[in-house]
Parts: sequence; structure tokens; C-alpha cells
Amino acid sequence: MNFSKQKRYNKSVVLLGCILFAGFVGLQATSPEISNPAISGAFKGPKEVTSIFERACYDCHSNETNLKWYDKIAPFSYVVAADVKEARDRFNFSEWDSISKGDQETKLWYMVNMIDARKMPLPTYTTIHPGAKITKEELSILKNYVIDLSRKNHALGDTAKIKTGGEEVVKVEKERGHQVPTSVNGIAYFDDYKNWKVISSTNRFDNGTIRLIYGNEIAVNAIKENKIKPWPNGAVIVKVVWNSQHEDAEGNVKPGNFNNVQMMIRDDKKFKDTEGWGFARFNGLGLEPYGKTVSFATSCINCHRMVPENGFVFDIPTKNKL
Repeated sequence: MNFSKQKRYNKSVVLLGCILFAGFVGLQATSPEISNPAISGAFKGPKEVTSIFERACYDCHSNETNLKWYDKIAPFSYVVAADVKEARDRFNFSEWDSISKGDQETKLWYMVNMIDARKMPLPTYTTIHPGAKITKEELSILKNYVIDLSRKNHALGDTAKIKTGGEEVVKVEKERGHQVPTSVNGIAYFDDYKNWKVISSTNRFDNGTIRLIYGNEIAVNAIKENKIKPWPNGAVIVKVVWNSQHEDAEGNVKPGNFNNVQMMIRDDKKFKDTEGWGFARFNGLGLEPYGKTVSFATSCINCHRMVPENGFVFDIPTKNKL
């Protein structure tokens, strides 16, 4: 390389360096700030449980985010800000009292399951913050806490369990009359699922419920043909939930009182923000629609994202069992 070419090369390197530096400085100027709003209703639990959450979860899932100096440097600051926003939207320990006891329990089980699956805390986070890792012993502490909480919560409602699940559903239909409960996102309750194929049944020992899961013809065929990634539009899955089991004098096991009906409707255009699934839940004998705003579906899909290999659907059988 002759002198003139070397000179031009050096100028190009310097110019490129100046451009990169200017871009870096510009990124810092527009770097997002993460504020910590006032704590409105903090999570209250045993000290050994709270200390685990504070160390492993609060940086993202609370209004007590403690940023390190490197978290504030762009472009990393953009990633951190996005992660914190998404985490707070999922659940926020600083606003814990703003959600119902039932939702608190559901979210706690979601946390435990995600930790058990080693999906939380995020591996990318623990690489930089190794102190946030949760040990097997700490996971056991969290599991025992949530199991105990579930038992206490469901024990409070045991006095209402005086009818079997089938009788309760009949009562629901009589009380409802011609009024059709409709979720805030437009999904209306319907009874047709009772004529569909049962595709699965599950016991949730963690929260004391049993479930029957129905699928319409499109859903059943999708399972048989293994066409669930993605599921076809028009597939509908309905989960009927009863509270904990009863055993009569003859030893027959029956469901307790009716709990809720949950629906998943596949429409990849209408519900594109929630992986193509529309969610609805109707609680209690009055089939009260769950969720005051359409954002409730975000919580639903956040949990279902744990099973992308099943097209975001839990508890489906293999095609050979249908």
C-alpha cells in the first residue's frame, strides 16, 4: 500500500470512528430512563420467601429496580428498559394488593413453574447478575409457600361444596336464563362445547381443582394430524374447572363445586397480539366474565408462552389417544 492509499485509509478509519462515537453519544442522549413509581401495595410474605423474590425478581418485577452502571449505557439500556416494562406488566410486587387473591395465587404458581423450568430469572440476566440465581433449596421454599397458600385459600370455600359439578352447572343455566355472558374482548359464553370430544383431563393438586378439556372438530383434527404449530383458525378449546374432589361413602370420587369455564379461540388476525389466541374465562355460578380490560389476555398468553412446542396450548394428548 503506497503512502497516498495509506493516508486515505487512515482518514476513512478516523471518519468511521468519529461516526461511531457520535452515534454512541447520540444513543446515550436518547437512552430511556427507568423510573421507580411509588409502592402502592407491596407483596407481603414470610421473610425467607420475600428475600428470595427481592434478590431474584425485584429488579424487573417491582418499582424498586436497582440499576447497575452498565445497565444505563446504551444500547444495553434500551434492552433493560424493555425488559423491565414487560416484567412489570406481567406482575409487579410493588402493586401486589391491586390484584385479587385468586390472581395472586395464579401468578405465584406461574413464577414457581417458570423458575422450575429454569426460564426465570432470565439466563441473560443471571449471566450478568449471578447473585439472582435461585437454588433448589430456595425453589422448595417457594413451592411449599404457594402450596400452603393454596390450601388455605381453598379451605375457606369448602363449606360451599354441597353439590356435585353436574348439579351446579344445571343451576348455572337456570339462573342465567337468556342472558349470554360476554367477555370484554367480545367472546361470548356458549354451551355447545358439552357435545364436543373430551381431549384431556387434568388434576391441579397445587390449587385443588380438576378439569375437563373439550375441543371442537377443528381442534381435534389438528391434534390428530399434528397441525398445531400453528393451530388452524377456528380451533376452539374449552376447559371446565371444578374445585377439589369429593369421595362419597361408596368410595366414588366426584368433583366439588363448579369453579369456572375457560375458552381459547383461534383467530390469528383478530387476536394477533396474543399469538393468535383469544382468551375468555367465566367464573362461578353466575358465569361472571373475568377481566375488566382486554389487557387480561396478556396475562393469559404470558403463561401459555411456556409451551410454544404445543402451539401455546397446555394439556393436549397425543394424536394416538384421540
